[in-house]
Formats: sequence, structure tokens, C-alpha cells
Amino acid sequence: MSSSELIIVAVVAVVLIGALAWWAATLRRRHALQSQFGNEYEVVIDEQGTRRDAERELAARQDRHEQLNIRPLDPQLRQYYTEKWRATQARFVDEPDAAFDEADRLISDVMVDRGYPVGDVDRQMADLSVEHSDVLTHYRTAHDIAQGSAQGRTTTTEDFRRGMVHYRALFAALLEDHADAPTTRR
Repeated sequence: MSSSELIIVAVVAVVLIGALAWWAATLRRRHALQSQFGNEYEVVIDEQGTRRDAERELAARQDRHEQLNIRPLDPQLRQYYTEKWRATQARFVDEPDAAFDEADRLISDVMVDRGYPVGDVDRQMADLSVEHSDVLTHYRTAHDIAQGSAQGRTTTTEDFRRGMVHYRALFAALLEDHADAPTTRR
């Protein structure tokens, strides 16, 4: 083999090794995103249209989340919210719509005290998806019920009950997240 043929073989080998390394890194990143985001991974693919765009969006969510000051609740505040939730659930018997609205406010209050920005629901869901993708479907469902009610659609007591169950899943995740970590109240 001549020296020019050896150079060509070496260049081809380097390119192949580089391509394999890139492919392996892509698969590792994809697996990590799928593991972290669970069902949300597929939801974002549907929203974004391509796997590549979805993975870019999920990586951007991770980057944004790192910039947030997410913190655990101190034990007293956690207890306060637990008692508020119990009172809200008890109110459901007599005033299901008011209790449902109160549950929605409690979710927002806990998010604020944990350090999540609130206001833009899509942004809230994106921020929550980084640590709470396992209960994000619950939040979406409850939020859809709330939107329907706010827009004047007929919302039954059973709809509100289902919404409360979905809110409770997110509420519990937000309250118990990092429950053992020490913190100070702000």
C-alpha cells in the first residue's frame, strides 16, 4: 500500500470513528431525555414535529430549570399547605366548583414558594416537566377542566372531582419533593 492509500484509509477510519462516537452520544442523550421526561418526551415530539426539535426543546427546558431557584418547602410551610389542602377537600362536598378553584390557587401558591415562575401555563408545564414529568399529565388534565369551566363549558361535579384527584397528584409531588432537605423560609 502506498502512503497516499494509507492516508486515505486513516482518514476514512477517523471519520467512521467520529461518526460512531457522535451516534453513540446522540443515543445516550436521547435515552437520558427519555428517562428523565418519561411520557413528556413523546408529548414534546408531537408538539415539535420532529425528534430533533423535541430534544432541543427538552434540553432548553433543562437549561432554563438550572437557572431557576427551585427550593424545598420548610416543614412549617409544608404543614400549612397540607392543612389548606385538607380544608379544600372538605369544602368540595358543599362547593365543588369553589374547592376546585381553590385547589388551583394552592398549586400556584406552592409553585411560587418552591421558586417556580407562574403566570404562563405553558411555561409552568415546561418548567415542571424537568422534575415532575411523572405528574404533568395530571396537571394538564386538571388545567383543561379549569379552562373549560372558566370558558363556560358545562362542568359536572364528577369533572371537578376528577380534576381534584389530578391536582392532588401534582400537589403531593410539589409538597414532598426534597422534603428532607434543610431550608429556610424566605
